[in-house]
Amino acid sequence: MTATPLTRPAHAKVNLALSVGPPHPPGHPHAGFHPICSWISAIALADQVRITRTHTTSIERRWGDGTPVEWPLEKDLVFRAHRLLESHSNRPLPVRIEIEKHIPAGGGLGGGSSDAAATLLALVELFDLAIGLPALRALGCSLGSDVGFFIDHQAPPRPGIVSGVGEQVERTERRTDPLVLICPPFGCATPQVYRRFDSLPSPGLDQARVGRLVEQHDPVALFNDLAFAAEAVEPRLGDLRRRVREHIGIEPHLSGSGSTLFLPGDEQVARRLQRLLPDTKVLCTRLV
Repeated sequence: MTATPLTRPAHAKVNLALSVGPPHPPGHPHAGFHPICSWISAIALADQVRITRTHTTSIERRWGDGTPVEWPLEKDLVFRAHRLLESHSNRPLPVRIEIEKHIPAGGGLGGGSSDAAATLLALVELFDLAIGLPALRALGCSLGSDVGFFIDHQAPPRPGIVSGVGEQVERTERRTDPLVLICPPFGCATPQVYRRFDSLPSPGLDQARVGRLVEQHDPVALFNDLAFAAEAVEPRLGDLRRRVREHIGIEPHLSGSGSTLFLPGDEQVARRLQRLLPDTKVLCTRLV
């Protein structure tokens, strides 16, 4: 055991492809949840998670500029991840957890899920817990469908095809393509997006389409089955996507259930978009 702090980057992610099926029926082990198949990649943008063994547990969360986060601690996935692992291990795990947030919240970039995964991995290492990655991934998926993707024996987590309700991950080759993120000053509530998705015509779950995209590496073929539902829930998102496409000539894509859009591009593209969208955060990053 060690009292030396562990610091881990908790990387954001983008959904390069996302196919969604109808919710599982009553009686199914995952009744009410939508099966997915998604090609996901971590990106360079990351929060910082620092965990130190102490006598009592405390959790501090702040943005990169030092301001505190605005949501209650009890709703934070890091808080829930710590409590879950204590319950699973049947022992207290007293630590000081410090989260420095750089990933925009509520934008489909998986910041909370990545923070939770980094916390679980760090706790296992700090307390030398006898729990393997498959069991840890299953615990993570009980917190949220994105958490399992971030639990990997490599850092940053390798890209992967995620299926089921997030518990199945088939790792793929790394890529380092540059990306531009467009983070609007509004979010898309995930439950509302899925409810609207259920009311719209859908092609159904298409795992083969995701697999073909991974093989072809065709940036034009990226897709997200939740895009139309997200734009129906938040019409400003559709307006933003059209403005970007008309100005740059490239179709931006939605990550997760929104509201972040992304497209291939470098710092020059990011600067052009920032001039076009002065009230929107535009970031240049890359796949990792």
